[in-house]
Amino acid sequence: MLARVLSSAVLGIDAYEVCVEVDVSNGLPAITIVGLPDAAINESKERVRTAIKNSGFYFPDRRITINLAPADIKKTGPSFDLSIAIGILAASGQISAENLDDALIIGELSLDGGVRPVIGVLPVAIGALERKVRRLYLPFANAREAAVVSGVDVYAVSTLTEMVRALLLPDTFKPLPHDPSLLEPEKTEFEFDFADVKGHAHVKRALEVAAAGGHNLLLIGSPGSGKTMMARRLPTILPPMSVEESLEATKIYSVSGLLSVEKSLITTRPYRSPHHTVSTAALVGGGSTPRPGEVSLAHNGVLFLDELPEYHRDSLEVLRQPLEDGVVHISRVMASYSYPAQFCLVAAMNPCPCGFYGDNHRSCTCTPTNVQKYQKKISGPLLDRIDLHIEVPRLSEEELMQTGVGESSASIRARVCRARAVQAKRFAVALPISTEEAEAEMPLPKPSRLYCNAQMGPREIRAYCSPSEPVKNMLRTAIQQLGLSARAYDRLLKVARTIADLETEKEIAVSHIAEAIQYRSLDRKFWGG
Repeated sequence: MLARVLSSAVLGIDAYEVCVEVDVSNGLPAITIVGLPDAAINESKERVRTAIKNSGFYFPDRRITINLAPADIKKTGPSFDLSIAIGILAASGQISAENLDDALIIGELSLDGGVRPVIGVLPVAIGALERKVRRLYLPFANAREAAVVSGVDVYAVSTLTEMVRALLLPDTFKPLPHDPSLLEPEKTEFEFDFADVKGHAHVKRALEVAAAGGHNLLLIGSPGSGKTMMARRLPTILPPMSVEESLEATKIYSVSGLLSVEKSLITTRPYRSPHHTVSTAALVGGGSTPRPGEVSLAHNGVLFLDELPEYHRDSLEVLRQPLEDGVVHISRVMASYSYPAQFCLVAAMNPCPCGFYGDNHRSCTCTPTNVQKYQKKISGPLLDRIDLHIEVPRLSEEELMQTGVGESSASIRARVCRARAVQAKRFAVALPISTEEAEAEMPLPKPSRLYCNAQMGPREIRAYCSPSEPVKNMLRTAIQQLGLSARAYDRLLKVARTIADLETEKEIAVSHIAEAIQYRSLDRKFWGG
């Protein structure tokens, strides 16, 4: 007898439908699983067999063939255990196959018949909603994660026996209530605050601009100047996440297995700070079974790289694509994976190996060759993708001994949120198509999904960053003196647009461009050649 059970798996951060086909026929007792299963799925034979017996059901001593369709995509993980067990019970006539219509089942089985939690439940629930699946059965430990999604009936089960009872007696089981409060941003109590930072007014301003526009930032200064201290305080001034941003981040943490049972939704912007010994695969994602890397775990948040030149050069160079495109593509023989990586890069470094090149209080002991070699660890193409280059000088004696309290993170965050609100309103509508595009019969553009100025493309830059004639004159001078590339020119305009948003100005003024140029001055000072 043949039975079909609908299940699901995750490819990248999106779920796809998997049909578990189970056939029980005459022949020597054996279980065969086809459809490109991995070792964890092949081992499910013994888990399923023992769980069925220990749950009080009959395991058929016949030939059992299990197909995971589509058969051309490699399946990984133990999340098919529960659907395989239900398929065997249905194919052997112990439960009615009619009860499986319009039901999606996922879960790992323990030997005693218990249902263990699995990863990737949020993408599966969203995928079930998109495919209009009416019922979703999953482990009880994943219940809060699935409760975020409304529009699909979610049933949480703890054992295989409960799963069978839910199918045979559906009236005795009620779906989980949808909890809209989970979508509300939580109030986060930060350990750090900008009120504790002494001096460094220009660095605070640069961090405010970076937070308001989502721009990448490089801090350069001698040891102990406060680079790491201020970078750690950047999350305290970032705006709260929107529902869409929160769901995107949660899907990444869900497929990575990093979502705790108590925390069903990521509502605080991620802050990732990997050690400089991190491997390339751990930084951008990959592995034999691809998983998101640090750049994806920092999606819609901050990726802080301290002591930037100490990272492996290969690891730094692979940051080019995610910094430019906001996505990581990982190709394998059997499949290609895409992980979003739209993050704000904040990096810190010393100007030389000893750390005191250009310091006013201590002399640098490095040779010019060593200084140049150290600085060249950061390639020009990577540096070109960083919007703001800020020098962090050592504090003076008076600044160190001052007892006053600086501006709090709350007040800075209020200005950042106002600037982000201006950007959200600007990006909420679709841009009009140009005459050339209309003549080419291109489709009408859809409303933009941009969240901040740093994500603007060429079309948005033309529409919202059009410089006036005085601004063009200043830009010409900056291009000549700093040798800006086309990419650096675009990033300069985007930074100026953010500065104008902070001042609630509709047009980019000369003062906005002048301030943005100051944030690129380190190109000339350290790497001008």
